[in-house]
Amino acid sequence: MATRRVGVIMNGVTGRMGLNQHLVRSILAIREQGGVPLPDGDRLVPDPILVGRNEAKLRDIAAAHGLTRVSTDLDACLANPADEIYFDATLTSLRVGHVGRAIVAGKHVYCEKPVAASTTEALELARSATRRGVKHGVVQDKLFLPGIRKLKRLVDDGFFGRLLSVRGEFGYWVFEGDGEGGPAQRPSWNYRKEDGGGIVLDMFAHWRYLLDHTFGPVTAVQCTGATHIPERRDEQGRRYAATADDAAYATFALDGPTGEILAQFNSSWAVRVYRDDLLQIQVDGTLGSAVATLRGCKIQGRAQTPRAVWNPDVPNAADFYASWQDVPDEEGGPFDNAFKVQWERFLLHVATDAPFPHDFCDGAKGVQLAELALQSWHERRWIDVPDLTPYPPLRAAERGNDERRPPSPQRGEGVRG
Repeated sequence: MATRRVGVIMNGVTGRMGLNQHLVRSILAIREQGGVPLPDGDRLVPDPILVGRNEAKLRDIAAAHGLTRVSTDLDACLANPADEIYFDATLTSLRVGHVGRAIVAGKHVYCEKPVAASTTEALELARSATRRGVKHGVVQDKLFLPGIRKLKRLVDDGFFGRLLSVRGEFGYWVFEGDGEGGPAQRPSWNYRKEDGGGIVLDMFAHWRYLLDHTFGPVTAVQCTGATHIPERRDEQGRRYAATADDAAYATFALDGPTGEILAQFNSSWAVRVYRDDLLQIQVDGTLGSAVATLRGCKIQGRAQTPRAVWNPDVPNAADFYASWQDVPDEEGGPFDNAFKVQWERFLLHVATDAPFPHDFCDGAKGVQLAELALQSWHERRWIDVPDLTPYPPLRAAERGNDERRPPSPQRGEGVRG
């Protein structure tokens, strides 16, 4: 068995997600396990170089994790043929420029979502990467969470019968940074529209791939957003106006395998949690229901469903939680970190051309949904979601999780209903 090195330029590792999920829990974890196994028995080992604007922070991170390669010169890194992958976790507003330069330099590109701030820019990046002949991928970590994987297994096994509805609750209280409750848990740019902030642009990319790959393509959206907290404090304690939305309340229509499914998602950074996790999704069907969180999933079949009777005049003696059962893990042990799992798949895609459906074309659909949701909010109406033809079209073997993917309806833009 031999090891094969693959150089990875990591831009944005001084941020929360770039450091914790992508560097420490993914790339370093892959190195610690000896790399990613290849079909020929070799192992692919990523060799990261940390890139950013603050050299002192980069060197501190590198020293803390036994790394030596850091740089503040992105163009010099892109010019180095020994590093063939570029990863971007920088600000959304900077991503298109960084990724575009990496594509021109001939690097394979993997980046955080959203891949761009507009659908046009996202599709142009996909076209540019295809023309240049480089592989490209976007983070879609929710698909690899234990709770969502269990939910997908239930859908594929036909547990629900005819799928009726999906209800998602996401969010938590993000403190304003004024000292009470400690510093804000999210960076200040998240709340500035001019910097690419906003919960719709941030979270609807997640909801698009989660709904598309788990239940069926999104065909229409109705959304109302809000900026509940109009003023916050930044990392230096300075007051600033929150110009971006911090909450969104949306309904989606999905083209399910047996008919239309309605999905409702509430997303908020101004909500206090009274549920089992920061993300909770309930799915109801004619034969059963499920409630999934980040790591767990519970089910209630038709035979176990209590016969509820409405009577507000007396206390309800029913224990509605009693007949819900835990969905066991898949065979083979506990689930690995979701970000790490997708990193391993992208590395295999680069090294062996293994299927990887989470490309820029798929990422563009998340940007499209965010744009149409914002349009719906502005115009106060339903908006149809046109089929966003991939460029180039995905081959059947590349659809990964989508073993059952009904064709998207041919619908035009306009008012729904």
